[in-house]
Parts: sequence; structure tokens; C-alpha cells
Amino acid sequence: MTTVLPWRYGATTTAHATAVAVSNPVRSRGHLQRLLGVGFGIAVGIGATIGPSILRTPGEVAAQVRSAWLIIAIWVVGGIYAFFGTVCITELATMLPQEGGWYVYSRAAFGEYAGFLVGCCDWTMQAASIGYSAIAFGEFTIGLRADLAPHLKLLAIASVVILTALNWIGLRSSSRTQELTSLIKSLALLGFIGACFVFSPAGPASGASALPILPVLHGGMLLALVIAMQAVVATYDGWYSAIYFMEEDKNPAKNLPRSAIGGVVMCIAIFVLVNVALLHVLSVPGLAGSEVPAADAAMLIFGAHGKQIILVIAIVTVLSSMNASLLCSSRILFALGRDRLLPPWLASVNSGGTPAKALLMCAAVSLALVVSGTFETLIAIATFLFVTVYISGFSALFRLRKQQPMLARPFRTWGYPWSALGVLLASAGFLISAVISDLKHSLFTLVLIAVNYPIYFFWIKRRAARQIGA
Repeated sequence: MTTVLPWRYGATTTAHATAVAVSNPVRSRGHLQRLLGVGFGIAVGIGATIGPSILRTPGEVAAQVRSAWLIIAIWVVGGIYAFFGTVCITELATMLPQEGGWYVYSRAAFGEYAGFLVGCCDWTMQAASIGYSAIAFGEFTIGLRADLAPHLKLLAIASVVILTALNWIGLRSSSRTQELTSLIKSLALLGFIGACFVFSPAGPASGASALPILPVLHGGMLLALVIAMQAVVATYDGWYSAIYFMEEDKNPAKNLPRSAIGGVVMCIAIFVLVNVALLHVLSVPGLAGSEVPAADAAMLIFGAHGKQIILVIAIVTVLSSMNASLLCSSRILFALGRDRLLPPWLASVNSGGTPAKALLMCAAVSLALVVSGTFETLIAIATFLFVTVYISGFSALFRLRKQQPMLARPFRTWGYPWSALGVLLASAGFLISAVISDLKHSLFTLVLIAVNYPIYFFWIKRRAARQIGA
């Protein structure tokens, strides 16, 4: 029987956490295993960031911005935002090398309730992402086999169950699955990019004349830029995924800067190259008029088999993203359970090094979302949640620099404070624009956040009563 490691981010906190762990230990058959390295960090970053949205978002951006250089500029700016966000969060993760991601930094900087709130928001996003990706997997599979159309939800459920089983076996199985799917996905997209240039059609895309080339942005320049940038930032979401596994990395202080920064640079390069390739094949009007431009480009290049090729790439992409979300979400619940902000049994670890009960909770909620279809509302509010989580992390960086300047920082944010201030203000701007553009779901998000307080208050009272009784 092994006691799960407590928090260790400061002298006072260490003493308190150790006392809690000794008086009320979380026991399990196993413990977290330090098996991961740079390769896994890059793989989980690519797996979580490069999702099926890159196959269609370029068309949405082009529909707002009818200029090739502006299209590329927006993707580059979005990449710069993700890059400096990665640099900021890398300082926090190497300074507080604990499982749980964003939750850890908010709790350290702003207290238990802030950490609980951020952890719940982060976990909600991950669960919704798994549910949405499972449905997408079913739809892509039906695209290859139309006779499976009546079994859409069964296909979605099967994908969650199979990936959960691979994660349950242990960290070696889940990490290798992530590395393999991320590698296949990256190579497939690079192959698609190369094919766009080597086998591009001689003429413009069919239907390109359906939309005229406009000399200015339609709908107003500022509004069009904001809408396009929101789509790009949402597509880049996932760049931070390597931070959830700090107690499973063999050398987090050394490995995380390499894996997190290396992973986001690779994602930026792939996203920009995909857009350049699509512009080369479809041109601006064809890209702007396409719902799934990657599929249209593939059909122009490969003919009737183009659609099948893109569907296969999309299936691998979705499986890789789902596995990354399962890995990350189980670590969030593990951290919340270990710190007694959720039931402590969520912190149990099986003999393979997997937070098994947390994993099952994530899978069960995701399956419920698949069956009920209610995940669509959560996806609609995901923009508010993930930008709010970003803001919590960047704010924590400033606060911890001021509150705990003596903490060891193996990696320090490049260009601080201006780089951190830039991504913080940009995140606040994205959040404000998202609220203005979708007031209904922003209000729903506020209600969701408000509901967390009575849950937290009830649980803390019960925890205090148990400790007094003990």
C-alpha cells in the first residue's frame, strides 16, 4: 500500500500537506511512475492541439478575411500567442512540479476556492472535448462506411471504451498510444501538405468563382479580424497539455521546457503550412467558400479517393486528441482528490501508474454526454472556459512572482513582464469579445461557475467535520 505524494510548493504548505497525508492517507495498489520524457511531452501537446478543426477552420478564417497574406498573418499571430502562453506556463509548471495543470497554479496563487473553480472548469472542458471527439470519430467512420450510419453513438461509445482500457492498463500503454497516434497524425498532415504542392491541380478549384475576391474585409474589418482570431485561438487550444504530468516526468525541470516549447513550435509550423498548402490548391475564393477545405483540396489532388484519405487522417487525429484529453482530465481529478477538494478516492492509482478511479469518472461523464447529447452546450461555452483558465494561469504568474520570489524557478518566462502581460491582455480581449458575440452562453457560463461555490462550500464543511471527528 502506497501513500500518494502530497503538495510540495512551499515550506508552510509542505508541512500542512504532509500532516494531512499522514492523518488521512490516500491508499492504492500503486503510485505515480516517473516514466515520461521529452518525446511524450511533445506527443501529448501535438495530440491535444492538432484536432479535426484544422481540417475546416481555415475555411472559416478565409470567409472572414479575403486576403491571403492576412489569413497567414492571423495564423502566425495566433501561434505567437500560443508560444508565449507556453513560455509563461512553463515557468509555473517547473516552479510547482505537481500533477493537475492549471489548478495547481491557481490554488498556489489565489487559494483553495480559486484552485477548485479553475480545476472544475478545466475538467469540464476536457470531458466535453472527449464527448465531442467521440461523436466526430463516429461521423468520420460513417463517412468511410455508410452502412454504419445507424450505429453512430455505438461507434462513439466504443472509441471511448477502447481508449479508456488502454489508459487503464498503465502509463506505458497510454503514453505509447499517444506517441504513436501523434506521430502518425503529424506525418499524415505533412504528407498532405507535400501533396498539395507536388500534385496540385493546374486550374483553380471548382466553385472558386462562387465568391468574389474582396479588397477589404467583409462585415467590418475589426469584427472580421476578431471572429477569425477567435477561431484560430480555439484551434490552437491544447498547447499547454504537457503540464499535467509533472510528477510522471523523469526530469520535469529539464524536459518540460523542451517538450512544451518544441511541441507548440511544431503545431504552429503545421498549422501555417496547412493554410499555405490550402491556399496554393484552392486559392482565396475557393478556401473561403469551402466548408471542409482539406477534403476539397484532397479531392482535387487525389480524385475520388481524396475524401477517404482525409477521413482516415481525421480519424487518427480524433483518436489522438481523445487519448490526450483522457490523460489530462484524469490527472486533474487526481490532483483535486489528493488535495481533498473532491473525494479522496479519486487519487487512487493502480499498479500500472494510472489514476484509475479518476479515469473511470472521466470516461463515465464523457459517455453520458455522448448518449445524452448535452455536451453540445458545453462545447458552445468552451471558449469562455478555456480563455478563463488561461487568464487564471497568467495572473498566477504575476502573483507568485510577487508573493514567492524566492521559489526555485528552473525556467523563467522569456521577455517577462511584457510577454506575460501581452498574453494576459490578449486573453482578456478574447474573453470580452466572446461575451459580446454570444451573450446567452456567457451567462450560462457564469451560472455554471456560480454553482461551483455551494458545491465547494458543502464539500469543505464535510471535510472539516471529518477532520474534527478524526
